[in-house]
Amino acid sequence: MSAVGVGIIGVGVISDTYLENLASFPDVEVLVVGDLLVDRARAQAEKHGVPAWGSAEDVLAHPDVQLVVNLTIPAVHVEVSAAAIGAGKHVWSEKPLGLSRDGVAGLLEQARAVGVRIGSAPDTLLGPGFQSAKRAIAAGVIGEPLFAQTAFQTQGPDLWHPNPGFLFAQGAGPLLDMGPYYFSALVSLLGPVDRIAAVGMKKQEQRRIHTGPNAGDTFPVEVPSTIQILTAFESGTQAQSLLSFDSALERHGILEIHGTEGSIVLPDPNMFTGRTAYVKPLGVLRDGDPHEQTWIDVEETGTVTGRGLGVLDMVRSIAADRPHVASGELGRHVVDVLLSAQDSAATEQFVKVESTVGPVPLLPDGFDPLAATL
Repeated sequence: MSAVGVGIIGVGVISDTYLENLASFPDVEVLVVGDLLVDRARAQAEKHGVPAWGSAEDVLAHPDVQLVVNLTIPAVHVEVSAAAIGAGKHVWSEKPLGLSRDGVAGLLEQARAVGVRIGSAPDTLLGPGFQSAKRAIAAGVIGEPLFAQTAFQTQGPDLWHPNPGFLFAQGAGPLLDMGPYYFSALVSLLGPVDRIAAVGMKKQEQRRIHTGPNAGDTFPVEVPSTIQILTAFESGTQAQSLLSFDSALERHGILEIHGTEGSIVLPDPNMFTGRTAYVKPLGVLRDGDPHEQTWIDVEETGTVTGRGLGVLDMVRSIAADRPHVASGELGRHVVDVLLSAQDSAATEQFVKVESTVGPVPLLPDGFDPLAATL
């Protein structure tokens, strides 16, 4: 084999980091980019040295494209991915995999029928930070995991984004915009979710754009801008999570797992690298005993790259006939979990999560994204 041909559909802001990283992986080659705005596709192709550009149809028709990277808006993720599968291509989709349970389930069934694979962001799960932390937990540094805590708090993307309305619309909000990072990490570490409960709130019905040409304009808030979630996993472990666009305190990337023999703090699940450290229980405290706990750092191993790592793992997994890490099945379960949290917040009831997923594998030992292996 040689480098696998890749085509990209959707060349918005996030396409820059994909194109930069994919260009550094010898096992893949971006052959064509496509967009609704063909001039924008041409500009990205010229900027990143991609030999061809055009529409989405041009990407799907390219005879040497084996895998399509879907970077379109979430509302059309299923539609674009289905078209790529219909063209006989493997698919990597940005998160979330889709916005409805039926749409995502149909996509996976279509891929099985055709004999192609689906992968779903986030691929931060493949970064050396998360992989090193997961190996440490598997090695028993905190004993048996019992419960987890996660938090993402910000004042909201309307403070910096020139067109933030879509981030507060149906299919987004902190739950579906940021939730995939945290819940993909939790499922990878603790297994599938059994049931979920949530409460949500809107700080305000209208918000204001603060930057760019539309500064001063207002837009509607269609979904909860703060949501708090209780999660019960099939294994019996539990988690509590906060996702907010309403917090004066900026707190990103909180991911903690607490076990029978210690507690561990993991890197921000929206990042590919970061500190992992754990503490052991204090034991029995007596008068005069120190209460300080000593943090033990986990060594991070592996090469730090960025978005696009899931694409690379997919093409190598296909060649080696092994499961890839950020699978469509994982993406489907996470979508189901997030939609169940949304349903719970609307009904004020626990919601049973109907889907499940098998164990999420680790990357193979010695995985080097910058090596040529095909």
